[in-house]
Amino acid sequence: MKSVIRDISLAKSGKQKINWVRKNMPLLRSLEEEFSKTKPFDGIRITVSVHLEAKTAYLAKLLAIGGGEVSVTGSNPLSTQDDVAAALVEDGLDVYAWYNATEKEFKEHLNLALGCKPNIIIDDGGDLVHLLHTERTELLPHVMGGCEETTTGVIRLKAMEKEGVLKFPMVAVNNAYCKYLFDNRYGTGQSVWDGINRTTNLIVAGKNVVVVGYGWCGKGIALRAKGLGASVIVCEVDPIKAAEAVMDGFKVMTMEDAAKIGDLFITVTGCTRVIHRDHFKLMKDGAILCNAGHFDVEVSVKELEEMAVRKEEQRKNIMGYMLEDGRWINILAEGRLVNLAAGDGHPAEIMDMSFALQALSAEYVLKNYSNLGKKVLDVPEEIDRRVALMKLKSWGVTIDELTEEQKKYLDSWC
Repeated sequence: MKSVIRDISLAKSGKQKINWVRKNMPLLRSLEEEFSKTKPFDGIRITVSVHLEAKTAYLAKLLAIGGGEVSVTGSNPLSTQDDVAAALVEDGLDVYAWYNATEKEFKEHLNLALGCKPNIIIDDGGDLVHLLHTERTELLPHVMGGCEETTTGVIRLKAMEKEGVLKFPMVAVNNAYCKYLFDNRYGTGQSVWDGINRTTNLIVAGKNVVVVGYGWCGKGIALRAKGLGASVIVCEVDPIKAAEAVMDGFKVMTMEDAAKIGDLFITVTGCTRVIHRDHFKLMKDGAILCNAGHFDVEVSVKELEEMAVRKEEQRKNIMGYMLEDGRWINILAEGRLVNLAAGDGHPAEIMDMSFALQALSAEYVLKNYSNLGKKVLDVPEEIDRRVALMKLKSWGVTIDELTEEQKKYLDSWC
């Protein structure tokens, strides 16, 4: 089917963006050289549903260079960049996405992207997997397996595996060391603040910043907030992570207590209603809220809408809600992923590692799917280590190797 995008005339701008990230993604360039020769995906249909901006576009192009028949869609209505979508179409890929899609349009785009009857899927958040197991079950016989990019998607996949309903193998790319130690921590840490700062144009130093959730993404956000001069407060439900936050030098308290003193709130839990009606009642006038989790469920914008007596756009991507007592509470990017809905997402060098994992894991699934079972799998250690070594090589860094004597010594303890 013909691609569904906003405006093909935007392609030139999109190509500039893709060319820029390509220059800064040496791992994917290396795989591009390899895949152009080996053609690992020759004759294979691949559907990609990842935030559709320049880095994702380069991944899609890499899979196509490897012989794949690639269909691309977004994984969030506000993260698709129309010029990047146009550039991919002009380069011969099938794309079904546009910026600010309605809920109905977004779902339609997902379905259109699945229309190629994919053998491999690259998912971000689990929407493709969900559709394949509910409304598009006729496509299941074609699917060999796939890869999942983010924490929320892995949580959904593991729930399906536990229930015994998962119909094909999925590699949890998010759980690879080279993903969460770098993408989740350094990528999210930087890109969230990129999105917040370019949207608000306000200082961070001296403010009380509340980070809700202290997983790897939360750690990165808190670390960058501290570096920007904020007083950081962490809210957690896991006592181990809470203890870690204390030892990292942050204040830890309940959301109820944090709501009273926070200036800027960032949710990054993967859970629902972590900031809700009761918290809004306690917040300062002018409090700013945003979300860095995959779905727009962490800040209950719906409850804030119900409480508000007035709603007014304060600035692009900032919606203000005035409560009965005259206090204003501001929501960035509709409570969607602030680093992508109000920014360009993670830095290119970070996504270089994550997308190298995606490409190599997709190749692994293709070669081994018949023996993998219908379950959630870790990225093989050899792929994780390969990506790390590729990254070190791109930096010009070499490391030591164990001698045979050292290997025997360590083996004697195993």
